[in-house]
Amino acid sequence: MVTNNEQASPGGSGGAHRQLAAPAMASGCPVVALGASAGGLEAFEQFLRAMPVDSGMGFVLVQHLDPTHPSILAEILQRSTTMPVVEARDGMVVERNRVHVIPPNRDMVILRGVLGLSLPSEPRGRHLPIDSFFRALASDLAESAVGIILSGTGTDGTLGIRAIHGAGGLGLVQEPSTARFDGMPASALKSGFATQALAVEAMPALLLAHARHLASRPAGGEGGEALRKLSGVLMQLRQGTGHDFSQYKKSTLGRRIERRMTQQGIDDITTYERFLKEHPPEVQMLFRELLINVTSFFRDPTVFDTLKRDVLPALLAHRPDNESLRVWVAGCATGEEAYTVAMLLRELADEQRRDWPVLIYGTDIDADAIAVARAGLYPPNIVQDVTPERLRRFFVKEEAGYRVRKEIREMVVFAVQSVIKDPPFTRLDLLTCRNLLIYLEPELQERLVPIFHYALRPGGVLCLSPSESIGNHAELFDTLDRRLNIYRARPTVASRRAVISSRLSWTTDGQGSTVPAVVGKPRETAAADLARRTLLQAFAPASVLTDLQGDILFVHGETGRFLRLAPGQPTHNVVDMATEGLQIDVRDALQKAAAGGLSSFSRDIALKVDGDICTVTLSVRPLAGPEPSRNLLLFSFQELDPRTRSPARRRKAGTNTEAQRVQALEHELMLSKQTLGAMVEEQQISNEELQSTNEELQSTNEELQSTNEELETSKEELQSVNEELVTVNSELQTKVEQLTGMQDDMKNLLDNISVGSIFLDRRLLIRRFTREAAAVYRLVPSDMGRPLADIRCELLDVDLLTDAQAVLDTLTPVEREVRTAGGTWYLTRIKPYRTLDNVIDGVVLTFNDVTDRVHALAMRQARDLAEAVVDTAYEPLVVLDEQGRVLTANRAFLALFGGRADDTLGRGIYEIANGQWDFAAMRELLDSEAPVQVPGEDRLISHAFSGIGLQHLRVRTRRVAGKSGITGLVLVSFAPEPGPAS
Repeated sequence: MVTNNEQASPGGSGGAHRQLAAPAMASGCPVVALGASAGGLEAFEQFLRAMPVDSGMGFVLVQHLDPTHPSILAEILQRSTTMPVVEARDGMVVERNRVHVIPPNRDMVILRGVLGLSLPSEPRGRHLPIDSFFRALASDLAESAVGIILSGTGTDGTLGIRAIHGAGGLGLVQEPSTARFDGMPASALKSGFATQALAVEAMPALLLAHARHLASRPAGGEGGEALRKLSGVLMQLRQGTGHDFSQYKKSTLGRRIERRMTQQGIDDITTYERFLKEHPPEVQMLFRELLINVTSFFRDPTVFDTLKRDVLPALLAHRPDNESLRVWVAGCATGEEAYTVAMLLRELADEQRRDWPVLIYGTDIDADAIAVARAGLYPPNIVQDVTPERLRRFFVKEEAGYRVRKEIREMVVFAVQSVIKDPPFTRLDLLTCRNLLIYLEPELQERLVPIFHYALRPGGVLCLSPSESIGNHAELFDTLDRRLNIYRARPTVASRRAVISSRLSWTTDGQGSTVPAVVGKPRETAAADLARRTLLQAFAPASVLTDLQGDILFVHGETGRFLRLAPGQPTHNVVDMATEGLQIDVRDALQKAAAGGLSSFSRDIALKVDGDICTVTLSVRPLAGPEPSRNLLLFSFQELDPRTRSPARRRKAGTNTEAQRVQALEHELMLSKQTLGAMVEEQQISNEELQSTNEELQSTNEELQSTNEELETSKEELQSVNEELVTVNSELQTKVEQLTGMQDDMKNLLDNISVGSIFLDRRLLIRRFTREAAAVYRLVPSDMGRPLADIRCELLDVDLLTDAQAVLDTLTPVEREVRTAGGTWYLTRIKPYRTLDNVIDGVVLTFNDVTDRVHALAMRQARDLAEAVVDTAYEPLVVLDEQGRVLTANRAFLALFGGRADDTLGRGIYEIANGQWDFAAMRELLDSEAPVQVPGEDRLISHAFSGIGLQHLRVRTRRVAGKSGITGLVLVSFAPEPGPAS
């Protein structure tokens, strides 16, 4: 089974891409991968309806699916095409004219045309299946890969399109205006790596044209005539951009130029050359097409594990805390690798609890990529490459993605620079140039490797990609890891000569004046003590203490017979000051010391002093300097006494003066020849040093320019921060206005619902109250913050504070009806006060006036009672409400006075029976309050009723009162009398 771990990083080994592409195409077919998320189903259906069924291509659909439910996507899509639509299985071969759909809860990759499935290695929120498959497709098919981004939210697929672009494949994006959700298409377009954006219906025609172009390409690559025709296009590029691509691999150039020609509808290279002359913007588009900005954080993790475990600790082992570690990331693209090195150094510094000055240079010829690197903002998809712990530690989550934290950004200086035409940075401890050389011709690779050695300090480390090497320059480097191509620079000056003869443009730019390096001298007392101790052990001859460059730091004894001040500009270099006959040996000792091969040096030299030939013993001893990185040399000059010679030699010298004279002249001639040769060599070295100094000045100028650019960037960042602060201030003002509006709304809401409310805290202190609550408690605005127990309550026979405390303790709401002394009834509710975080922080008391409801209920109860009583009485009875309407009339009343219940109930007493109850005696009885208030009093009235004639009636009235004390109903009874009323 193929898993994510088996994928090669896109672009990680340029040669490997092309080796894998052929078997994949031979064993399967051209593969088109489509990725979508929200709204993707509609886009898939549009694509399949427009795609011919016999295109000869295989299609792989990668959709964001619910991992917990089976998918019926294949069944739905089958309705839109006659091509077979199948759900992918592990080990399934991609076939022509077939659609393969990713199953739910699976990662999918492709290797040699075969699909591999595995369980997702990332949690649901970080699972990016489109990026994962597109990267695998780019690694498997290289320039034959096709990736399409359709409708969806988020940024999944952006890094995958970048990988396909870097491998030379075709990347299409749905036009955002036609997508239901434009998040994924817009993100891919914003990255700048999409080949073209167009409507879904127009994609099949472009794919068919692309397939025909791939099929028509010669099997052996471009012919010689086509390669010669590229020169005109490359000349246009050089004139328009200032960059020379003539030393780039012609196969890569040809494919990418052909792709631009296809997009412009041009078939002939000569026509395209003319098109470039007439359309300058196309030159910039072609320039961006040729740039292969494919990189990622911690790309090839094994390399960075080795750097952190072995390489960087060795570079930092004996480094003083105040000495900067210099790193150059050449061809950094959008900066991920430079930031990766910065993260590793930050982790090492934290682990060792030390803080070294670090200066990392990230350079590239793409100004747009450098702008992205300086901003340090990357899409959310980087969660696939960065561990969650590093993501939390080194990044800040923003709406558009993740931004590198400021402390890491400040470690890196980004600049636009070409390794071919611009001078390199120098005195580097680490130089990484990964996946750049693979795109260059071998001749240019051979010229760049010495430049990299020249840029490194002795012992500095060069890191290349696994598919690159140092070629024929093994004498410049020691191999640290052959598999990962990590090398250590040897201390040799061979790279300087190679750089001078490399014919690169920056090595032949203007000559600069020599500026001698300032020699930092150790403290005189420490150097003197060190020299005195050593001289005492060696009988204290005349001596000088120098650094490895020969600059004199301390002088002991009388050295005037051996050293002199040279004519011209004053110098303190021991080689320049050595007398005739000593310079060759002194220079030899310095060179051996600089190469690290000097343990001790002692030589007897015949020297002409004051016209006499004498023998001087020159001794050189290496000493440990005051700093671990700075060693010293002690030069001692001891003149031998002629009396120390043996007696035989003295007798021979006395008898053969002429032979001695001849020997002296021969020795002097030999010294002259040696001196002349040394002068010639010294002149050559001086010329090389002048050239080197000029290069270093150019490098320094470049660094100053980079620093200036960084200052400009900092200025822009400050302006951006200021703008952000203005935005935040505006947002805060908007929030304040919203809160003010909400407070106004809340106040009007509480005022208009006519419900009394009192808000208490956990100590039953008053927080807030509404106007209606003052009718229950005598509250004034100054009572805020006082205990509610201190406020007089108008309620009868109730203790609400005890109930409030019980609610706080049990969180059980309390509801009850209460009455004031004035007869007003309230429905009281006491509930816990909950914050937005669901924390209990007090109680809320509400008082809802239910007096009308209580009265209505009492009247209904009284009416029900009256109806029950009235209906069982034998004498005629009626029940009237306060307006004199008949609520109830019993059967005896209807039987005696006639009429129906429907015509009687609900009507006024004076209106029923055609108004026959509307007479003076009846009105006097009912309209007067006094008789009704006297229970049990009878009135005799007489009246002629229609249908029954004159009736003498004894009338008794009685008000019916409920338990609430409300009186509103009147009970009237009628008792017929035989005689006239008296």
